[in-house]
Order: sequence, then structure tokens, then C-alpha cells
Amino acid sequence: MAEFDHAHFLKTLSSEPGVYRMLDSDDKVIYVGKAKNLKKRVSSYFRSNVTDGKTRALVSNISDIDITLTNTETEALLLENNLIKKYQPRYNILLRDDKSYPYILLTAHKHPRLAFHRGSRKVKGEYFGPFPSAGAVSESLRLMQKIFPVRQCEDAYYRVRSRPCLQFQLKRCSAPCVNEVSDDEYNQQVDFVRKFLTGKSHEVIAALISKMEAASHALQFELAAKVRDQIMLLRKMQEQQSISGNYAEMDVVGFAHLNGLNGIHLLMIRDHKVLGSKTYFPKVPKDSQPQEILASFLGQYYLAPGATGRIAKEVILPFALDEVDVLSEALSQVSERKVTLKTVTRGERAQYLQLAKKNALNSITVKQSTQDSINKRYAQLKATLGLDDINRMECFDISHTMGENTVASCVVFDSQGPNNKEYRRFNVTGITGGDDYAAMEFALNKRYNKLVDEDKIPDVIFIDGGKGQLSRAEQYFANWPHAKMPLLVGVAKGTSRRPGLETLLIDGGRKTIPMDSDAPALHLIQHIRDESHRFAIAGHRNKRQKQRTQSLLEEIGGIGSVRRQTLLKFLGGMQGVKAANIDQLKQVPGISSDMAEKIFNHLHDKG
Repeated sequence: MAEFDHAHFLKTLSSEPGVYRMLDSDDKVIYVGKAKNLKKRVSSYFRSNVTDGKTRALVSNISDIDITLTNTETEALLLENNLIKKYQPRYNILLRDDKSYPYILLTAHKHPRLAFHRGSRKVKGEYFGPFPSAGAVSESLRLMQKIFPVRQCEDAYYRVRSRPCLQFQLKRCSAPCVNEVSDDEYNQQVDFVRKFLTGKSHEVIAALISKMEAASHALQFELAAKVRDQIMLLRKMQEQQSISGNYAEMDVVGFAHLNGLNGIHLLMIRDHKVLGSKTYFPKVPKDSQPQEILASFLGQYYLAPGATGRIAKEVILPFALDEVDVLSEALSQVSERKVTLKTVTRGERAQYLQLAKKNALNSITVKQSTQDSINKRYAQLKATLGLDDINRMECFDISHTMGENTVASCVVFDSQGPNNKEYRRFNVTGITGGDDYAAMEFALNKRYNKLVDEDKIPDVIFIDGGKGQLSRAEQYFANWPHAKMPLLVGVAKGTSRRPGLETLLIDGGRKTIPMDSDAPALHLIQHIRDESHRFAIAGHRNKRQKQRTQSLLEEIGGIGSVRRQTLLKFLGGMQGVKAANIDQLKQVPGISSDMAEKIFNHLHDKG
């Protein structure tokens, strides 16, 4: 690799604020940074007296540097965190992706829906969170349903309503599906929900008081009483929560470092109560300093796209940061309100901070204890199987009901345990129903036929089954084109199918590997086998449920989504369609005489 000519590069480098991206010889971004003065900051990497090992390693891999100028240092901070999220550079401190954390979703429908959400944000709408636990989301939704009559039902249920449901009778939904509420009134309730979720409960109460007074002056006493009840519920909830603490909205950040592992514990306080907490373990390059780790965490956590709703008015830090003013300004800018970062604490704040630090340290201890157990299991498994190293293991399982809806699963374990992102399911097709041997061959073909990256070849492949499944797997690998050959191990259940009585098979089942029922290596094998079983069954159940809930109308040729919705709305749902005769079906817009007869015969198993 040609050495990067930093002297020539620095001659033309601007002294304005901006972001720099350092690239290696493959044009891959290896580090993203920001600076108030780009020339001064980037020059510091190429000094002759740099003692930091991480910086020296970074500089030795630089092939080129890209520059993006910004108007202010705050803009540079925002851009830096977006680029870190995008490129995941190996020399940056990285916060793990939070797609699995629960959110509250307010959809972008004509009548928005309030819902629990977890996973990728494909649904259009506003996301509030992430929350520390699913329980915190459920509790928030339950409270809001009592106060704000905004729908929480699924779209499929909402679209086919012909009369209000039980939630309307319980005064937990205003039934926009059947026009029991005007669009303006419903949107006002949605706006109250939005303010409530962003910690503006006092604004909601003030707006409700104005609304109650206006209704009273207009002699709309029923509406005034309804609004009065909303206000009372909100105030009652605030009274119940205020006993938990004196601070309405605050995040407290604890930091701990032990045996090379860094933990950051976030304590979330909203409406005077601890909403929940979570410990994060960012991916940290060697020799990173605590201040650098904490600053990177705060930027990536609070400035991630769509994370505005999680920013508290006040954030308590465990120690001072050099660029705290820039970070505070950036948080204030994206949240559109003043955000304060504090390090000097007394009284209740100090107690919360001590609690956060204690939890951070405890989480590291638990994580390292778990990792020690995993390492012990891996070490014994390597010795049992006679392998020098095990970096990757995969396990396959088949699930079906009487040969129908067959699903194959493949789960992946690495040196840290389960690697959920690498899990795969395969819908098995083109085989005789119930033929587990053919299903296993199908899954292996799907998994490995187009494999290019040899790093993805496992050291061990476990087959959940006996000699038949193992033999079929060995037949597949007989013509294996790669240099690395995985060890194939069958995991056969004992006669009573009780854990601890499994038999490990190799060489097509001709040899067995004896293992004690309490051996840590066997516990690891049971873990990966149970994961593959769970993952296969979950996929099979989802497929079976989807088939069961599939509308009978979808099975009729010529009935698309538009006609299906027209039939359901015109006749009052699926029960109405089933009860209709041919003449009634013909009255539905877009349904001809022939189509009506076709629908009737299909639903009544005629023809």
C-alpha cells in the first residue's frame, strides 16, 4: 500500500468546521471524525510524537481522507453520527443497532393508530422511544388508552367495521372507523398523544382546560364533562407519579470499566418516575479513553435518525466531557428545546447517578461471568470433537405438521454465543410431504449452494436428527467445492427424549461421541439444538397461522385486493359475504353475475 502523503493533503485543507472520513486501500471508511478546525484536528494525527497505540494503528492504514465542510461544529457533530451509523468504521466506538428495542408508533393514516412496535421502521409514522422494555411500552399504551380515545386496533380490523366495537363502549376509542367522531376532533386527540409522549403533559392539560371552558360557554355540557374527566385522569396520573421523585424528566448515565469491558447504564426518568433502564456495551477499539467512549455513545444514542423523542431535558453525566457545550447545542437543536448536560450533582440527582454507576458495574460483572461460562463450554467442545478452534457453528432443524407447511431453520453460534442476525429460515418446497431427509437436503442446498465467503463456512454443523438426516447431509457435502470442510455431527435424542440422553453421531452414524449428561460441552450443544428447534417451530407456526387466517376470497381467481375490500365493506365483513346469496352478491359494485356465482359456489364448496 502506497503511503498517504499527509503533508501535501494538509497544505490544502480548510480550517473551517467539518467532518473527515479516513479510508483504507480498499476505499473502505475506517474512521469518521468531526472538528471545529479541520486543519488543526487532522494535523494532530500525523505528529511525530503520537503515543496513542490506537491512533498509530489508524494512521498506518490511511490511504485517503474525504472532507465535508459544515457551517458550524454542531452541524459537524450531527453529520459525524449519521456517517458512523452508515459506515460502522472499525476504529470508531460503535453503539450496537437498536432495532430490537420497543417503540410506540403513531401511524400516518387518516385516523392514526397508536401501537407497540419493534423491529425495522418500515411503517410510515412517528416513532417514540426506544423504551427500555416491552412492559414500559404496554404500560404507557394502557394509560393513554384510558385518557385519549385514539384507536389501537389493527388496520384489517379497523377497515371492515360496520358498527363500534367494545373499546368504544368502554370509552377507550372514539370509533373513527364508523365516523362516531369528526376528523378534527380525532386529530386533536392525536396531537394530545404526541405531546404526552414528548413529555409535554402540562401543555395537554392547559389545552384541555381551554377546550372545557369553551364547551361550557357554548352550553355543550356533555362535551365539557367529557373533557373534565380527561383532565382529572391526567392530573391523577401525575399525582401518583410525583411521589417517585422531584425531577419530571431526566436521563442519568452511569459508566463502568472492568477487565477490558466498558458498560454504560442509562436510567430514564419521565413524569417523576423511573420509566426503565438499560445497559449498553459499545464496541470499543483498543486504548480508547472513557471520555471518548462516553461522548461517542451520547452522540450515537441521542442523535440517531428518529431518536428525537428519547432526548430528555436534562442529562446527568458521570464525568466531564471536553465538548459538552457542542453536544448540548446539538441535542437542543434536534429536539427543538433546551437540553442541559450536567456533571456536578447533589441530593436526589447524586443518588440516581450512584445507582446508574452501580448498575453499569453489575451488568459488566454478569456479562463477563456469562462469557466465562461460554468460553468453558467452547473449550470442552473443542477437546471433545478434536478441533483446534471453533469460530462458527450452525445447526439445522425441520418443522412441519403432518408433512404440511414444512419449514427448515438454520441457527448460527459464534464465539460469543447465538448470532441472531445470521439466523435463516427456508420454506421447503418441491418434496414429498413429511420427507425429513429431503427437507434437510433442501435446506443445505439453500444455505450453501451460493456460498462465496469462506469465512462463513462453519467449523461444525449440527444436524438435529438421527442417522438418516446425517447421512443425507454427508451426501450433500460429498462434492463440497471449498477447501474448508465442516465437521458434521448428528444430535439424536435418547429413547425417552429427555435432555442429557442425547447421542452425538459422526461418520454417517457409524461412530458415536460419548458425553456425560452434566458436561458443559453437551449443554452448549443442547443450547444450539434447542435454538434451531425453537426457530423452526416459530417459522412453521407463522406460516400455518398465515394460511389459516388467509381470506377465503383470496383463493378465488379474479378477486383482487380492491374487489375483496369492496365485498367486505358492502356486505359487512366476511360473515356477511358468506351469508349473501347470488343476487345480493351481484349488487356489489364491480361484481358481475358470473363472478357472483363463482364467489357463492367457492364459499359454499359447490362446483
